[in-house]
Amino acid sequence: MGGFVAATAGRANLTTMASDRPSDAAFVGVCGLLFAGSKTLTILWCTSMSAMSGMPMPGGWTMSMAWMRMPGQTWPGAAATFLGMWVVMMVAMMLPSLVPMLRRYRQAVGKANATRLGRLTALAGVGYFLVWTVFGIVAFPLGVALAEVEMQLPALARSVPIAVGVVIVIAGALQFTTWKAQHLGCCREAPGRGRTLPVDAGMAWRDGLRLGFHCSQCCAGLMTILLVIGIMDLRAMAVVAGAITMERLAPAGEHVARTIGAAVVGAGLFLIARATRLG
Repeated sequence: MGGFVAATAGRANLTTMASDRPSDAAFVGVCGLLFAGSKTLTILWCTSMSAMSGMPMPGGWTMSMAWMRMPGQTWPGAAATFLGMWVVMMVAMMLPSLVPMLRRYRQAVGKANATRLGRLTALAGVGYFLVWTVFGIVAFPLGVALAEVEMQLPALARSVPIAVGVVIVIAGALQFTTWKAQHLGCCREAPGRGRTLPVDAGMAWRDGLRLGFHCSQCCAGLMTILLVIGIMDLRAMAVVAGAITMERLAPAGEHVARTIGAAVVGAGLFLIARATRLG
């Protein structure tokens, strides 16, 4: 993701946050290292997987290697590989918009030494990414099952380009719904807003899970686009990550979300028209 749109926003956020106190500087430094490492691993994984030829399918598209086993690999091994890289990819995509939320959480926590504060922040972050891990656990068997059906039914495979366009239109339409606005509002509002949070590990864990739940719901449409276009497509990943970051951090987040929705619907309609013409 050399052109990773979220990287710019992430680096800007990290830089402006590093000056409050030593513990904040350490927090920002750790987040920066996590972002750099996860981005590098994601690029390496996507590049290595893209170097392998996918399976050409009826309808003029190619089946992603993400839903297939490598030679000599068991299905549990394939699932573990996918899940590991899914988590790394989520860290790279979500961290730029998560860091400001975690920092506000740290500011809302009552008096705690740097070590204790760091542990609470880590618990909240792990809780957040656990939700995204569950998302990946669900996505992999669904993707594998759909790939198996498409390989067995050529007629269904031929309809995939149109189906992708339809899914993208639906995902774009979700950006205009009250459901989207509610979850986006929860993602933009850090835990403890307007009050002091107790120095409590259980609450930190629950706050992380809660934020992850709202985030996964808020991003469901955009992440579905990534899954149907190609989970190994670095350009698609960069666009989706940039859209997520902008609607979370921009002053008028709901307006940004609707603008993104309009662009997504237009792209979906274009893909449907092109697939219909080619078909």
